[in-house]
Amino acid sequence: MKVLVLNCGSSSIKYKFFDMKSNEVLAQGGIEKIGLKGSFLKATLPNGDKLILEGEILEHQAGIEYILGVLTSEKHGCIKSLDEIDAVGHRVVHGGEEFNSSVYITDEVIKKMEECIELAPLHNPPNLAGVYAVKELMGDVPQVGVFDTAFHQTMPPKAYMYGLPYSLYEKYSIRRYGFHGTSHRYVSKRASEALGIPYEKQRIITAHIGNGGSLAAIEGGKSVDTSMGMTPVEGLLMGTRSGDVDAGIISYVMEKENIGTQAISTLVNKHSGLLGISGVSSDMREIRAAIADGNEKAKLAYDIFVYRIKKYIGAYTAALKGLDILVFTGGIGENAFYLREEVCTDLEFLGIKIDKEKNSTIFGEEAIISTPESKITVMIVPTDEEFMIASDTMEIVKK
Repeated sequence: MKVLVLNCGSSSIKYKFFDMKSNEVLAQGGIEKIGLKGSFLKATLPNGDKLILEGEILEHQAGIEYILGVLTSEKHGCIKSLDEIDAVGHRVVHGGEEFNSSVYITDEVIKKMEECIELAPLHNPPNLAGVYAVKELMGDVPQVGVFDTAFHQTMPPKAYMYGLPYSLYEKYSIRRYGFHGTSHRYVSKRASEALGIPYEKQRIITAHIGNGGSLAAIEGGKSVDTSMGMTPVEGLLMGTRSGDVDAGIISYVMEKENIGTQAISTLVNKHSGLLGISGVSSDMREIRAAIADGNEKAKLAYDIFVYRIKKYIGAYTAALKGLDILVFTGGIGENAFYLREEVCTDLEFLGIKIDKEKNSTIFGEEAIISTPESKITVMIVPTDEEFMIASDTMEIVKK
């Protein structure tokens, strides 16, 4: 089976095309600046060459049409016709309480997905735009929705409820949903497979650390807690997101700065985190460079970043009543050896001991970085959300 995976953002589309029989990636790439000047498609061709095509791409359907054109192109493609695409899998950010697993997309499912828009007004509309476009361009090709929130639907009420009037949960579904679920599911399962131990018997903390970041506590293959909340703002300090913040601060800042709901949302989503504290950048590499130059605010931002991760590891070890495996993933988690070392430093009381020499030589590769005597296995597992989406799509379509 050949599966096309689409991840549609507000002004971008990422894609990956799999031959699931061989688990081979036949093509991958993305479109950026949809609806803006200078939009373009970049792709990695079957022979490994890079391709960039510039053009006016005003909306998502045109973008997907562009992608399908490249896939079937005589010069750049890997298939002769669209009939060779057996199914399309979509990343969907928010599934609310409606979706606790990946699902075959029907007209009824689309209506339910539309009802989740108010929970993720920035993310779900472009996700749905991809579904509409495929339906228009490819007719009855099977489509599957894979939700970032679905993996965390196994959390118990004590983990997902907020200390607000219960009536707000009943009226507006206000609760913790969590995100990065596809990544947390993939790397936790892959870690168990790599170690040759039963996934269903492990207590695992997965740390997905990138420009956005979250931790998940996983027991017996099920998420029991996660750091992101109803929206992706809660939890860790991130590139531009504030993470945990006293709710009273929100109304205080709105009053003092005389700003409304949209402005405060932009503040905590786009102008906070590493960028907001350092005043330098949301990029960890630039933060590190600024620290090397003696920038104290950059150092403070970095220290908070590390501290939040360490604090959540401690909290989730308590929630799991112990820990068997700690997994680092995501762009920073997979590549920033210094961050992994600093997070694990002073966690020896939990039984964590990392091999500093080995850790400092691993970049974006699957590896065990704890010492043989460490009571907790510490690993790096590169995430592969697209493969997880393709796998779910194949299994659901086969059924």
